[in-house]
Order: sequence, then C-alpha cells, then structure tokens
Amino acid sequence: MKDWILNPIALQGRVAVVAGATRGAGRGIAAALGEAGATVICTGRTTRFGGSSRSDYNRNETIEETAELVTGLGGQGIAKVVDHLNLEEVERLADEISEQFGAIDILVNNIWGAELLKGDPPDWDKPIWKIDLDKGLRILRLGIDTHLITSHYLLPLLVKKQGGLQVEVTDGTNDYNSKEYRISVFYDLAKVSVNRLAFSQGHELKAFGGTSVALTPGWLRSEMMLEAFGVSESNWEQAQAPTGFAVSESPRYVGRAVVALACDPHKERWNQQSVSSGQLAKVYGFSDIDGSQPDVWKFMEDSSKGQELNPQDYR
Repeated sequence: MKDWILNPIALQGRVAVVAGATRGAGRGIAAALGEAGATVICTGRTTRFGGSSRSDYNRNETIEETAELVTGLGGQGIAKVVDHLNLEEVERLADEISEQFGAIDILVNNIWGAELLKGDPPDWDKPIWKIDLDKGLRILRLGIDTHLITSHYLLPLLVKKQGGLQVEVTDGTNDYNSKEYRISVFYDLAKVSVNRLAFSQGHELKAFGGTSVALTPGWLRSEMMLEAFGVSESNWEQAQAPTGFAVSESPRYVGRAVVALACDPHKERWNQQSVSSGQLAKVYGFSDIDGSQPDVWKFMEDSSKGQELNPQDYR
C-alpha cells in the first residue's frame, strides 16, 4: 500500500462528467474530483430553480449545490439539469460538452434514483409475483436504461482521447453479487447488470485505449442513510444501526477511489473488472475523510463465515 497524499492539481485540466451527482455517491465522487482540481460536469434532475424535472426522491439537495461544492474544493463545478431517461436531454448534454470542451477524460455513470422503489427491509425477499410490477420495471429503467443512454451519447466524447476512464457505479462487487441474492429480482438484476456493463463496455473501449470499471461503495453514509438513522456525518457513530454500519464510509471515499483510478497511468489493468472502494484503498493508499480505510464488503464476507468480528478491524 502506498502512502496517499491529496494532490489538489492531480486532475487539473481534465474534464469529468458525473451523471447522477445531486446527492449520495454521485456528490461524493464529484467532490473528490474537485479536490483533485478537475472540471466536473454534474448532472441530475433536481435544481434550485424549480421546473418539472425533479428526482423521484423529492428531496432538497440540488445539482447546483454539488457544483458549488466542487468549485469550493478547488475544481470547477458545472451544473447541468438532465433526466438521463430523456434521450433528447442527454443528446443535448453531449452536444454542449462537445462544443465547450471537445472531449472528456472521465465518465461516471452513477445514476440510480430507485432507493424508495426497492422498499424497506420488511418489503425485501418477496417473490416476483408479489412485487408491484410497475415499481419493479421502474427500478430497471432507472438503474440500467439510464446508464445505457448516457454511455450511448457520451462515450464518443471519451474515446476522442487516449486513456479515458469510465466508471459504472453499482451496489456490490461481481464476486459478492454472484453468490448473494440482492433484495428482489428487480434490484438484483439492476445491480448485476451494471457490473456486466463495465465488462462489456471495457471490451469496446479497449481498442481506444480506454478503461471501464465497475465500482461499488460500501455501506454509504448518504444524506438519506444518515437521515434514516437520525444522525449526521459528525455523529454517525452514535446511530442505532446494524453492526455493519460501524464499517460504513462517507461518499467522499468512493470518490477518492475514482480519483485514484483516474490518476493511475496504468489504469488499464483494471479494465472490465469489478472492485470496491475498500479494495482500491488498499492498493492506492487513499483514505476516507476521517483517515480510515473501511472495507465493509470484506467485513460482510467474513461475517458470513460465522466469525466473531470487531468492526474496527475493518477500518
């Protein structure tokens, strides 16, 4: 493991698109890219200027706040209101980026928006015939179609340069998801599909010197997660939560994983692979905002073996 030092100009001059950057992992990734000096085009549906385009969550976070955070951390944040299920809006985004920047260096497909549709634990593990079909199909639209549409219009901008990086953000590594049932048929399919998208798109990008990686955060302390446990980032350790939450991570951690990949001159070694933020932290040496290196996927793997574990050993 290398000693990690935050370099505020590591990605200066590079252009990144974080699709789905309003909150959660997307905001954390955009912020980390800003820490490294990148220009970050932040897309999402919820804007402080109102309008009909709004996230299914109907929350207060806005895409402008994310862009301002990027700029405040040393990068250049640009907010773009985009519904990634709307082909015309995504095509227009690609045209605008092409006109202003010519090409991009990093594309992060983080779009999700189906957290409410998957339900709470009492709703999990129901057979497909007992699940609301409209909700299930909406999960697939939000979790898979958005990624395909975004790649269709934006990858042509990525392959204009050698060494481009595409990151597909999902929940669970390919190894974990291949062995574990994930909540419901629809949720399971969505998350497994995104891992496969990185594999298939990596096959296509290879000829252009590009790299595609599937990346999963661990148990993420998103705005919605902290709110659900009645805590904030400053006192999250006081949450009355399952044991695994003690190995949770801030959204910035997965963002630093993206930065580490983008800065790696040999990033092609990760092409078509499925990795977690915790795994990459051990390779590159980056840390979360509290200086720790949480690895909740390793914690869950070891927990499944019936071992008595101390969560702090996984930070």
